[in-house]
Amino acid sequence: MPSDRDPVLIAARRTPIGTRGRALAGLGVGDLGAAVIRAALTDAAAVTAASVEVADVLLGNCMGPGGNPGRIAALAAGLGPDVPGGTVDRQCGSGLAAVLDAVAAIRAGDERMRVAGGVESPSTAPVRIADGVAYDRAPFAPAGFPDPDMTRAAEDLAVHDRIPRSRQDAHAARSHTRARVALDTGRFDAELVPLAGLGHDDAIGGAVRLLPRLPALFPGGTVTAGTSTRIGDGAAAVVVAPSGTGPGLAVRAAAVVGCDPALPGIGAAPGIHSALRSAGATVADVDAFEIVEAFAAQSLAVLDRIGVDEDDPRVCAEGGALALGHPWGASGAVSLVRLFSRLVRAGRPAGTLGVAAASVGGGLGIAAVVEVVR
Repeated sequence: MPSDRDPVLIAARRTPIGTRGRALAGLGVGDLGAAVIRAALTDAAAVTAASVEVADVLLGNCMGPGGNPGRIAALAAGLGPDVPGGTVDRQCGSGLAAVLDAVAAIRAGDERMRVAGGVESPSTAPVRIADGVAYDRAPFAPAGFPDPDMTRAAEDLAVHDRIPRSRQDAHAARSHTRARVALDTGRFDAELVPLAGLGHDDAIGGAVRLLPRLPALFPGGTVTAGTSTRIGDGAAAVVVAPSGTGPGLAVRAAAVVGCDPALPGIGAAPGIHSALRSAGATVADVDAFEIVEAFAAQSLAVLDRIGVDEDDPRVCAEGGALALGHPWGASGAVSLVRLFSRLVRAGRPAGTLGVAAASVGGGLGIAAVVEVVR
């Protein structure tokens, strides 16, 4: 159950998300991670009116290049050799998982602050080879278990849940439209750390007018490139502090769950239900949801399972990954940065609840319940 000792996110920053191969393609995970670490720590020092002692840096990452990106980014950020670093892999739930690991360390008694988040650079990720053959990804499940590619899994989920193309197209269009309004009105400005000349997420708005004309990715299917997120380069970081440090988002509860690896897109739903039960809250109590939109079909399946209408303004109110892009290992942390902007920066009152969640390849779901504290 929630307590007055729950750790608090007191600062939250992210890079713009650059489509793979575009503006951020020349930056590796160390460069991307270091930029958001420095920015988040600068914000945290302003909150605490003192220098911030960092006990650890934890970053989620999926695709390499290995060598412990969390440690590399910590050193690149100038934190010094005495500050350790670590890397978490729960695939596209990695960034959120890294933050929850930092929260757990403080809750266990070490009340020094930590920086946590995620980073991904598909543009610079190495080619992987097994038995002399290059492959795109490692298995999500061992032999004998279903192990669909996530695009195939989204199509299977659309069939399983009878989600028509019209709903998927409308969901993607809604995400882009909301993100365009947020971009044009400056709602992303305070959270962004511009890099390499990129000042905003470069996928916003690009697919809306084309949605009805895009071909299905599978014969007879309904999933298209427009209802699938763009793979992106990017990073996000938060500063996790002990309770009472300053205003921010207290992490009230969290959950990591398993689900059918054949339908991994549903994982966020049981994760949200589990986290809300632990927080003593219900879906109706939540003011803001940030659920990683890897595919429109996946997002709709999750919303149907938690009983939230797809038009609900609480859900990705300023656009989600369908519009912003999906830097795998960072996306869960991007969701927390978005909640920080929507709730803390926007001046929402103490007690306001938010939920960040993601469905994960291999059949996992991860979710966190946060509450505004002032």
